Amino acid sequence: MPVTRLQNYIDGAWVDSSASSTYPVTNPATGTVIGECPLSGAEELDAAVRSARKAFESWRRVPAQERVQYLFRFKTLMEEHAEELAAIVTRENGKTLSEAMGSVRRGIQMIDTATGAPSLMMGQALEDISSGIDCESIRQPMGVFACIAPFNFPAMVPLWFFPFAVACGNTFVCKPSEQVPFSQKLVWELIHEAGFPAGVLNLVNGGREVVESMCSHPDIAGVSFVGSSPVAEKVYAAAATNRKRVQALGGAKNFIIVMPDADMVLTTDNLCESAFGCAGERCLAASVILTVGEAHGPVRAGLIEHMNKVVVGDGSKPGVTMGPVINAGAKQRILDFIASGVADGAELVVDGREATVPDEGYFLGPTLFDGVTQDMKIATEEIFGPVLCIQKVASLDEALAITKAQPLANANSIFTQSGKSARQFRYEVDASMAGVNIGVAAPMSFFSFGGAKGSFLGDLKAHGREAFDFFTDRKVFISRW
Repeated sequence: MPVTRLQNYIDGAWVDSSASSTYPVTNPATGTVIGECPLSGAEELDAAVRSARKAFESWRRVPAQERVQYLFRFKTLMEEHAEELAAIVTRENGKTLSEAMGSVRRGIQMIDTATGAPSLMMGQALEDISSGIDCESIRQPMGVFACIAPFNFPAMVPLWFFPFAVACGNTFVCKPSEQVPFSQKLVWELIHEAGFPAGVLNLVNGGREVVESMCSHPDIAGVSFVGSSPVAEKVYAAAATNRKRVQALGGAKNFIIVMPDADMVLTTDNLCESAFGCAGERCLAASVILTVGEAHGPVRAGLIEHMNKVVVGDGSKPGVTMGPVINAGAKQRILDFIASGVADGAELVVDGREATVPDEGYFLGPTLFDGVTQDMKIATEEIFGPVLCIQKVASLDEALAITKAQPLANANSIFTQSGKSARQFRYEVDASMAGVNIGVAAPMSFFSFGGAKGSFLGDLKAHGREAFDFFTDRKVFISRW
């Protein structure tokens, strides 16, 4: 049976890529090739940008309340096709169907928030800033924006960006991950059905060449990126050098602090879901549990109990609670981390390498290390897989000091029933996304998303009100008549 070769969507139409090379798209649960993603070149990106630039001249003149009508239609179509889209996410990424559906719903929430553009784009005004002189500021769209999306949330992450961009009057070019392009194929089919004018939204499949071209193209005003911190640094440097706005969301090494007074049933349930949901392939996953004092024993016991209930398998099958990792390379990288933890002297409490898993596909069971210290690789580097570490500390101050020493600061949480401890954590923690008795500190669409330190490069973060700042320029008028 021949596999599908994907197309690009440029100027309101699906077009074949001229690329001679492709990336094989596989189902991680079986290893079977399900499609070919063309590795488009700079010329095809340029065609998309030229289309978007041309469309911008008329799209920016469409009143905001009319622009969002396209988003309302698009949202309705996304809701109608949500189950179909979730099934595609599971097939190309490996998530369980419930996890995939959750990500699709989160994406739809982004569209919902972006439809508030007529209010959220409002400016400010003040008369008589001096005698007879008035001042006002307005937001104006800037042109063509682009996003470079990751593999781990193929349907959701592009929706962090393009609904807000086009609601503000910009046009857009999206590059999905070449590993998971089928979900965006359906999304763009729904965009086409929603009737967006040609050139407003464009899709170019590809790899490194498209990314580099996005960072250097003179007609792209800004770039949004989600991925690892090393690549985020390169994207930020390249795009900023070319005078573009950049929001580069990088990697994570997330800590969760557990105080002795925490509700241990709630805590261990949340920790397990945080660490092993989506097979640990998310930037908000728990990575290191810092147990304060007497919290250590109950946390360890509770995690073991929960981990023994995890069912690993094909995410499309009923009863499965954890799917595969994305590909063979990712699996080997995680296996190398497990081996390094053993070599460094950590106690391997639950060994995911010995879990009962399907013979085909890229499966690992959940893994738990105890006795971890900060001189170990598993304690300091992003693993991006179903591996969780426990490190015992004496106090909240010691736990916070450990989090501050980590160069990445994406999402941290604390589990406690003490308002004093929660306030100290909130006041001192470096991570920009922080939770109290929350395992996955994921902001809703109307709040901003993005980390701190090495987890984020840029000034304005994703979605929420900050999206309207990122995708517009403030123009100030000072008038005397």
